[in-house]
Amino acid sequence: METSTFNKLKQKAGNLLEPRLLQTGRVLDVRPWAPSTMIEIDLHLPFTNMEHWEQVPYIKFRVDPLTYRDYTPSGWDAETSTCTIFVDALHNGPGAKWARSLKVNDTVSYFKKICYTQHQPDQTSAIIALGDESSVGHLLALQKMVLPHTRFSGGIVMGNEDHRKQFHEFLWTPIEPVERRDVYGHHSLMQWVLKQKYSLENTIFYLTGNSTMVGQLRKLLKQQGYPSSQIKAQGFWS
Repeated sequence: METSTFNKLKQKAGNLLEPRLLQTGRVLDVRPWAPSTMIEIDLHLPFTNMEHWEQVPYIKFRVDPLTYRDYTPSGWDAETSTCTIFVDALHNGPGAKWARSLKVNDTVSYFKKICYTQHQPDQTSAIIALGDESSVGHLLALQKMVLPHTRFSGGIVMGNEDHRKQFHEFLWTPIEPVERRDVYGHHSLMQWVLKQKYSLENTIFYLTGNSTMVGQLRKLLKQQGYPSSQIKAQGFWS
């Protein structure tokens, strides 16, 4: 009885608050990768200003009543107000269920206010992006902001071999897929970094993905002599 009453109150609050906070958009295309634990979604968001994004943005989508998840547009077209997001659907959470349910022409709801991370390309000769499956959109958005493009490279740890192949096949990016050999991925990425023999000077690392990987990878980079000022971290979930 108490749970039922709580759910009714929650639904009532949502009905009152959400219309004031949310805008709507439309699904243009849905492209699940095989296996479909990675989903690429094209969206038309006509009420969103996509010009002059100087930091990596993220959009808070409504994935269930009073339930929201943040996704980063991997690329955007300011003229047509269209963008693409990637959803890591390996976990059976609200965001993954929402992404798996989407079809062409479905309506999506999202917060009117676009939020930003602290990831903005520095004026340095080498920008190295490191992440996991949950940060595909973030890494590609960062790449879009780096000019000239030759300054940008990186690695993304992915557990599924087919996804690593499709990452190369589907996306134009210098980011290299890295096989996941540990649970969170930080050891796999660190081994990859050491093989690249990056300079200690003029190199800035941008770390994104699950919080455990990001935190541990930051420690490993500092052990290699990289100062905190050259490591910019953005953890997504624990």
